[in-house]
Amino acid sequence: MPSPHLQHKQAVLTELETSRRHGLTAAAAQARLTQMGQNALAQPPKIPAWRQFAHTFKEPLVIILLIAVGLAWVSAAYDFFGGGDPAHGMAAIYESIAILLLIAINAGLSFWQAQAAQKSLDALKNMADHHALVLRDGQWEQIPAKALVAGDILKVKTGDFIEADVRWLQVAELMTNEAHLTGEADPVSKQTHAIADAQIGDRTNMGYSGSMVTHGNGIGVVVATGMHTELGKIADLLASVPTKKTPIERTIAKLTTRLMAVAIAIVFLTLGLELFKAYQTTGSLSLTAVAESLSTAIALAVAAIPDALPAVLSIVLTIGATMLAHNNGLIKSLNAVETLGATSFIASDKTGTLTQNQMTVTRFWANGAAFAVEGSGFDPVGEITPESAADDYQRFMAASVLNNEATIQEDADGIFQPYGNPTDVALVVMGHKAGITRDHLLDKNGTHDIDIVRVIPFDSTRKMMSVVIKDGAQYQVLTKGAPDVILAHTAQVADAGGLKPLETMKQTVENVVLGFANDALRTIAVAVRDIDENLALHGEQAALEHSLTLLGIAGIIDPPRPEVRASVATLHQAGVAVVMITGDHAATARAIALKLGIVDSPEATVIQGAALEEMSDETLFKLVPTIRVYARVSPEHKQRIVKALQRHNEVVAMTGDGINDAPALRAADIGIAMGINGTEVTKDAADLILLDDQFTTITRSVEAGRTIFGNIKNFMRHELTTNVAEVLALLLGVVLMTRPVGQVSATTPVLTALMVLWVNMISDALPSFALGYDVPEADLMQRPPRNVDQSVLHGMLGRIFGRGIVMGALVYLAFLWAAHAGYPAATAQTIAFLTLVFGQLWHVFDARSNRTLFHRNPFANGKLLIAVAFAASASLLVTLMPFFNTVMGTTPLSGTLYLAVICLPALPTLILSGIKALWLRRR
Repeated sequence: MPSPHLQHKQAVLTELETSRRHGLTAAAAQARLTQMGQNALAQPPKIPAWRQFAHTFKEPLVIILLIAVGLAWVSAAYDFFGGGDPAHGMAAIYESIAILLLIAINAGLSFWQAQAAQKSLDALKNMADHHALVLRDGQWEQIPAKALVAGDILKVKTGDFIEADVRWLQVAELMTNEAHLTGEADPVSKQTHAIADAQIGDRTNMGYSGSMVTHGNGIGVVVATGMHTELGKIADLLASVPTKKTPIERTIAKLTTRLMAVAIAIVFLTLGLELFKAYQTTGSLSLTAVAESLSTAIALAVAAIPDALPAVLSIVLTIGATMLAHNNGLIKSLNAVETLGATSFIASDKTGTLTQNQMTVTRFWANGAAFAVEGSGFDPVGEITPESAADDYQRFMAASVLNNEATIQEDADGIFQPYGNPTDVALVVMGHKAGITRDHLLDKNGTHDIDIVRVIPFDSTRKMMSVVIKDGAQYQVLTKGAPDVILAHTAQVADAGGLKPLETMKQTVENVVLGFANDALRTIAVAVRDIDENLALHGEQAALEHSLTLLGIAGIIDPPRPEVRASVATLHQAGVAVVMITGDHAATARAIALKLGIVDSPEATVIQGAALEEMSDETLFKLVPTIRVYARVSPEHKQRIVKALQRHNEVVAMTGDGINDAPALRAADIGIAMGINGTEVTKDAADLILLDDQFTTITRSVEAGRTIFGNIKNFMRHELTTNVAEVLALLLGVVLMTRPVGQVSATTPVLTALMVLWVNMISDALPSFALGYDVPEADLMQRPPRNVDQSVLHGMLGRIFGRGIVMGALVYLAFLWAAHAGYPAATAQTIAFLTLVFGQLWHVFDARSNRTLFHRNPFANGKLLIAVAFAASASLLVTLMPFFNTVMGTTPLSGTLYLAVICLPALPTLILSGIKALWLRRR
């Protein structure tokens, strides 16, 4: 079928085999519904809960741990059925249970957070059951919107949503808001004639699914439903946008790959060394020797892998998601939390995101003088102050509200709601601020004697609206429209000195219009003409709308959100560029960007959609780093802009509320949707949903993202330092313990696998969780965005290995001292275990800062103090309780030894931090 907007309306009816008078029959409608499907956008299939849970086991670190479980089971099977050592076998079983418990905790946390985010998203969805008024079998009836089919005759009125794409057959002052598709706030006036091929915003004989009727009424024939509508085409475009990995996913993936390689190498090295030592001792290799070597290899595998990393990462990111929720931000993906912290470009839609989507008169010119109007939005409160010595604007104000069919009404919550054309609403609100309302002027009980005689509605051909009134005995025609159109029909202009010919005032009027335009104000002119009764009652429209007297010009703006300028300034200070991408006109976009501080010059370059169409990808690639405003763009243009920025290795966040923003939101590194005014498709495409629609929430979210990433680096610094210490202590035992020392055999590991697991799960993981609650450092939002191509460990490796080597050497020396002192193996291992525990508990305070522990208040994070106290107490208890003595191989120590293992491990942290603090101060 040819495009409906190109065809005569009767040709469209014929093509669709439907009748303007009778509509479809119920049988024909049902057949088409069966054939074409429901009038609904396709929903992506939901991932079953079991598959979401199973996905958590695909992490490389988890796979290594599962391999360690398998090795433990092999060792236990040999001990039970071949080696005759059930005690050693039970130890292997305990190890496997502990590892599986850790894996289960990590999987449960990740699964729980994903489910919680999805439930919150579902709660946002509008569950209203939409209906439509259609003609079926010659009768008008209400049907569910999902049951609409091509060929249905649809009737709409002011306030209705259009539930499918329609070709208009009959209109009466019909205007619709198509901002969700075009990005333009101004409503579009509709007509029924066929038109030449045009862009969506210029197809005035069409109505589109998701649009709202702002004025008038109309009847149309449904030409497309569901995924065949323009709304559906954009939704379908989302499917072609691949899902991008977040920066933390990319950096953690690199890290885990390297850690896997290290772990595998260490395990094979350990097995080789242990088997070689056994061969040297006995001259042969037995299965018992292999089983004993496996125990050490398992301990080293667990030590080499930061077991708690997936769980801690999930919890720290969950803490970040909670922080965002407190700031009215719903995060749908845990990994997207830290992406916010790496954001370097925020590309934002204008209407409804940077602006309020509430057309407001802020200035007007009347009777030769300019006036400023305070207040914004629909609340009719604000002073009108003259910009010069004048206050005569009554005739202009009265004409503005009388030639107007919009209203504002206060709801139960005391909020004023608009009804009608947004421009008309702006004039009504202006009138309320001046104490002049249409109802008051038409009230017969008042001082006025005014009647509305005729209404000549706006149409796109003449671009004016007029009403004929009778004021006492005098008939008048009141006309409003674009200034250039009104001036073409104007003979004279109202001025403070009386009426003056247009010729003498034209330059003044044009300067007023230009001045308003430079301030991003859209203009509408209001005029009057006295006429006789015959012309008033019977005159043609063309005879009425000429020889007018210009009363004034209103300057209207969709005002910027008041909080946005400060947010933009904060983001600029943080090294984050803000880009406006809008479907609006270039002059308006530039002026709004200047008001918000997005650009700092009224001559700032603005690239329009038409220029983008002719621009190659390479040319766009060269331009995007410096351009801050794009105007008159389409959804495809937004995607091109986002992708061009990403080619510069920028981390791009895209904000928006309309469906036209959804593909760009999906393509961006992080998509940000408006939770109140955003469409459902946009919310589904987004990673972050602003529950309050406030741009300021984005700034707070960026700060939260940076805080969380800083905390992630801190816990990884702490975690990996501990892993280095564990691996080094165990390797030193494997390499250097070539013969028995006292009661300790050469094959006795410095730490058992369960001791290593305890350290990783309790004394390491719990303080790491608490690091997720650390407050940000003072200069966080004065730093540039981090380079996402750099490893998460960038700048930390020297410190990790330096502190880890010192801590690991201390643990091994403690073990070796205990062996030389004649203590049994269990006591030597317990001393090494507690030396490691308290070494890392002292170190966690140093891990809180990129500098030293002396730069952070140790009491600022109460949760960390509690976690450290619990980990210390629990670790001491497992050396005293018989059950843990049996399972973990620990043993009670003397008071002197307890004091030593608590205090001595503090020395490396205090000494190294002190040396670094002195070096930093000297530098």
